[in-house]
Amino acid sequence: MNMNIAVAGGTGAVGRHVVDVARERGHDVRILSRAKGVDVLTGGGLDRALADVQSVVDTTNLSTTSRDASVAFFERATRMLLDAEQRAGVGHHLVLSIVGVDRAPDGYYAGKVAQEALVETGAVPWTIQRATQFHDFAAQLYVRAKLGPVHLAPRMRTQPVAAREVAERLIDSVEAGPAGRVPDLAGPREESLVEMIRAYAVATGHRGWIPAISLPGALGRAQRDGSLLATPDAVLGRQTFAEWLSALGPVRR
Repeated sequence: MNMNIAVAGGTGAVGRHVVDVARERGHDVRILSRAKGVDVLTGGGLDRALADVQSVVDTTNLSTTSRDASVAFFERATRMLLDAEQRAGVGHHLVLSIVGVDRAPDGYYAGKVAQEALVETGAVPWTIQRATQFHDFAAQLYVRAKLGPVHLAPRMRTQPVAAREVAERLIDSVEAGPAGRVPDLAGPREESLVEMIRAYAVATGHRGWIPAISLPGALGRAQRDGSLLATPDAVLGRQTFAEWLSALGPVRR
């Protein structure tokens, strides 16, 4: 059945795939972004954008390691979305979260925990889909994690999944209707983030030393001890990191 779906963060790493998958399946999609005249932090344009919408998929994101900044962003954006959805009569709020956030509720993850809590106690019927890090995570950290000219590789046990497969799963849930917490989604196998970053660096032509580092604090420990890996009941994706990297071809720096 054709549906009207709004995607918050619809131009982001996962949101753009959600938009593509939804349209491929024949749904009408509205992207909630400032470029489209919609601001989820102020509420500007939300009422107009959500008119006649049946489901909202929230893939909003913030680049921060600050607990306070993350909590403030996700609480404000989530409240704005839920309030506007209730006014518009939206029947399903679906949010993308991260595997293991409740096992390491620190830094950026603290905001996702706060987001989940608001959705679970809100008046709009909901679904929460947790997923592991995306294959693109290695590329993002290669660019961001630097000390002067030296690229750094944080130690982490991870089970990366293709962003496209996450989007497919999200639209599956939209079509199925509100279901509460659904099984986690993870990649097909465990990987070392250090080796992922180094492999991506080689694909860019980088030949320099990339030292492995251990991030401090509770979140850093959780990344290293496997607390953020998927549980045995998780749904597993198909594409491995090596396959994703191969599909990229030569990467320009």
